[in-house]
Amino acid sequence: MDEGQDRSGEAVVDEGRDGPGAPVVNEAQEESGGPVTVRGERLARAVEALGLSGRPVLVHASLRSFGAPLDGGADSLVDALLGAGCTVLVPAFTEPWHSVPPPASDRPARNGLDYTLPYREAGHALSTPYAPDCGLVNPSLGVLPVTVVARPGTRRGRHPLNSFAALGPEAAALIDGQDPGDVYAPLRALAERGGRTLLIGVGLNRMTTLHLAEQRSGRRLFRRWARLDDGRIATVEVGSCSEGFPRLEPWLRPHARTTIVHGSRWHAYPVPEVLATIAPALAAAPTLTRCSADCRACADATAGGPVDAYPGTGVVLPG
Repeated sequence: MDEGQDRSGEAVVDEGRDGPGAPVVNEAQEESGGPVTVRGERLARAVEALGLSGRPVLVHASLRSFGAPLDGGADSLVDALLGAGCTVLVPAFTEPWHSVPPPASDRPARNGLDYTLPYREAGHALSTPYAPDCGLVNPSLGVLPVTVVARPGTRRGRHPLNSFAALGPEAAALIDGQDPGDVYAPLRALAERGGRTLLIGVGLNRMTTLHLAEQRSGRRLFRRWARLDDGRIATVEVGSCSEGFPRLEPWLRPHARTTIVHGSRWHAYPVPEVLATIAPALAAAPTLTRCSADCRACADATAGGPVDAYPGTGVVLPG
């Protein structure tokens, strides 16, 4: 989102002289001429100012957006949220290691794939099936999910390609419903508990919650394939292309609360309201989320998703 959007309706939190955009430094370092860092206290104030205290929060973050190191790294951001009574939820996807090529017996049409091309994930696949304690996280998701997954007490879902991980008082309630047949159970649980999605220095194209809105609009999720614990291959559901999600900003703007921490722009969105707004908007105008005319994934998703697919999800395929 650009600067002008705040002037057109977003609720921007003003925290006064030491408010959004004010340089926040470690005073001891400032006096000694040392490097600037962003302190945990500043992160905690932002969490409180956005009304996140005591809530489950799905977090997508770019630590580079702060323009300075966090004092304590990604752990300081996790601690700021946990210290406010939040439960931290993050995507912890593992497609590069646990995807398998499309089986000949299950290649639905309109599935965001050209089956004549080599499957792009196959070159990285491990011979072992996914397990919640594997420790792997797709590097494209950034440092925060890796940090959460490594924390003692974190719970992680059982979806072999698109697991979520959570830490905090409501972690079990958010995570335990996720299995190979229900990829977005954590997002539904987040909505049921009045949770928030928090974007820290990233755009709407990172907002996983919108995939659940796509599903609720009537779109079928894409099918992919993964190996189960017993070695058999199952079909599972995953989301589509998200590069067109920024086009939903006019619908999301009235729900956003925004603050800035040392140059990092934070946007917090109430998940129930997001779903209630975006699902009918997509049902009425499916092409809203199409990122470009030549994106196969967007074309197939906005047309309704896979056809001629196996019914249900988590289906074990015949050999």
